[in-house]
This record gives sequence, C-alpha cells and structure tokens, in this order.
Amino acid sequence: MMRTSILLFILLFFGFIKAFAQSNGDEGSSYSRDEKGYELRTKMTIPPYGLSKVKQLIETITFKEDPLGSSDGGIEAISAAQFKALSLREKFTYVMIHAEMSQQNCAIPEYQNDIQKRIFSQLETGFNEASWSQRQADFLIENRDSVMKLIEESVVRSKRMGINYKEAILEMNAWQMIPFIISYVKSTAQDKDALTLLMLLMKRGEYDEFLKSTSYQKLYGPDANYYSFLNYNKANEDLICERASRYYKEKISK
Repeated sequence: MMRTSILLFILLFFGFIKAFAQSNGDEGSSYSRDEKGYELRTKMTIPPYGLSKVKQLIETITFKEDPLGSSDGGIEAISAAQFKALSLREKFTYVMIHAEMSQQNCAIPEYQNDIQKRIFSQLETGFNEASWSQRQADFLIENRDSVMKLIEESVVRSKRMGINYKEAILEMNAWQMIPFIISYVKSTAQDKDALTLLMLLMKRGEYDEFLKSTSYQKLYGPDANYYSFLNYNKANEDLICERASRYYKEKISK
C-alpha cells in the first residue's frame, strides 16, 4: 500500500514538474533542464578490471528487504563468499559500478541551466537511488592506497573522472590526490565538478584559509543550499586550484 502511494505521488509530482517546465519553457523562464550538462555531471567511469565477471555476478543478485525494517529500502548484494573471492581489482570494479544499498526516495529533479558556467557546492550522484554499503565503504578505506592508484590509472587511460570516482575520493578523504586532481582540471576543461571535489576535500579537512573565504560562505555558509554555486571563470578556477595546492602542502608538511 505504501509503495503504491509513493509511486502515485511520484507520477503526479513528475507530471506536475513536466507541465510546469514546459509551460515555463514556452515563456522563456529559467526553469529548464540542461540535459547535456546534467548527463556529464552524473556520468560514471566504468573500470575494466574483471568487468565481464563482475557484471555476471551482479546479474545474479536478488533484492532483499532492509533487515532494519525500512519499508522502502533494501539490499542488493553478492554474498560474502563471492565478494571475498574477488581480486582487489575486481572488488574495485564491483564497488565502482554497483551500490548495494537501495533506497526509494522522492528526489526533486534538478532544473538547472547553464551548468557548464557554474561550479556547484555539491556533487551529483551516479547511483540514483542507491548508496554504498558499509562493507563497500570499508573496502575503499582499507585499500585506500591501491584504490587511489587504480583511480589514477583509469582516469589517465579514459581521460575521464566519473562521478563514482569522485565519490570514492571523498569517501576515502583522499587529499593525497589533490595534485592529480589539479592536473586533471587543467586538462579537462568541461569537468567543473573536479573543482567542486577540490573544495569538498578542503571543507572536509577544515582548511582554515578556505573556511574563512568568501567562496566558502557563499557555498556552505548559513544562507547556502544544495544548489549554491560559483560562476565559472578562469580566475575562480585558478583560485580554487592554488588554494587546494596550499592545503595539500600544509597536509604533507605535518
């Protein structure tokens, strides 16, 4: 009954949003969706390590209700034995392409335009209504050095740092990757979320220079929200990269 009600609500809500967007689009309103920009922000990078084997395992997964009793959440995971039998690289691929915790929610669709002209305060997610389980988060943290190397290896090869890689870097608080991320920023002009990633690492590290900055107040201060952003320009890009570089040097000097 609860699922039916939620589904009905979602259908009505999306119908309203669609009509609203179309109506406002006809009138030249700013409430339109930058589909290409949104796709770029949510695109994942697929690791090649044991990919076919991992995909076959994922296909065998069956949904299980959340043991904690949530009516709209559950677990979609391979068994402990199957996970243990994977090599480190195969586990990396599994974690990067499949989040084990599913959660139905009514996320409000993002109607942002000119995404390429903005540096947002927060990242999007590549897993839609799912998130990593505790064992997946533990894998990332316990194999931090190896995972950082695999991400760098994959990004250099594919020329892309997908949203799943950015989420993993944040999950591990991998500030050691700041020089690599800055190098990626300089070579991949269309990926403004790499700048967001640098700021989130400084925020998590409570870097004093960043916490006292005007940028921080605008993005994470009391009047900020999930959609807060800085205008993208070369001066802001350089400022973020230079500040992140100083944060990195401070960290390694301790």
